[in-house]
Amino acid sequence: MDSSASIVLAIAIMVIMMGMGLTLTINDFKRILLNPKPVVLGLVNQIILLPLVGIGLVYLFDPPTFVAVGIILLAACPGGTTSNLITLLAKGDLALSVSMTAINSVITIFTIPFWVGFAYVNFLAEAGMIASPTQDIFQTLIVVLAIPLTIGMLVKNKAPMFALRMERPVRIASSVFLAVVILGLIIREFTLLKLHFFETIGIILALNVITMGMGYLLAKAFKLNFRQALTIAIESGIQNGTLTISLSVITLAEPDFAIVAAIYSLVMYASASIPITLGARSKE
Repeated sequence: MDSSASIVLAIAIMVIMMGMGLTLTINDFKRILLNPKPVVLGLVNQIILLPLVGIGLVYLFDPPTFVAVGIILLAACPGGTTSNLITLLAKGDLALSVSMTAINSVITIFTIPFWVGFAYVNFLAEAGMIASPTQDIFQTLIVVLAIPLTIGMLVKNKAPMFALRMERPVRIASSVFLAVVILGLIIREFTLLKLHFFETIGIILALNVITMGMGYLLAKAFKLNFRQALTIAIESGIQNGTLTISLSVITLAEPDFAIVAAIYSLVMYASASIPITLGARSKE
């Protein structure tokens, strides 16, 4: 991918994260202190269990290297603003969704480099000849995630009416950016995708179904209500594909790793119809 496309991709993820910041206040981060159990359960599921599931599936399916690293990178990334929108449509606990997305976006600045380092050491045969990418990933996350998120929150705090007006246009722009990025990536890597499609789609479907199901069952096991369990399931299965693609293309300079995120983005939109339907029909 050329430098101009990489710049566009970086701008895309920054717009998306700034858009998330426009929906947040400091109270969203404080909410964990008021009702910690749902947030903590959701974060444990996202930050620890989800990457472990990804690693387990990689060992089980034994996919090509670019799929293995792509799966772990995707599983390590936080949920995006899409999870908040799907939670709203599913009539889930929107406050819980926003809290988890916000807090997870901050925590994963530190956890993503760890999981990617693990993937490089364990699944790249030439890892010994490659410098560790963890520092580069950390710096990228600060620039494309933490700074835009903070700017968005500052705008929300200083000009709440402007932030409210900008939420919808930014959300639409984010969706368009994601669609364009995915389409461009699929076109560019079509030969590789066609060659490995069936072994890739299997592990991607497994990751999506298992993580959503695990999120729901874990929440119910700890006596959370239906709306909270549904929200945690959504947050577990809806990943920030744009961030995954950005890290793959810009930071790691490995567009092949991004194929997993491109396909997963399509799969998760399809699977999102399940919690939306369940939530709409539930009387709880």
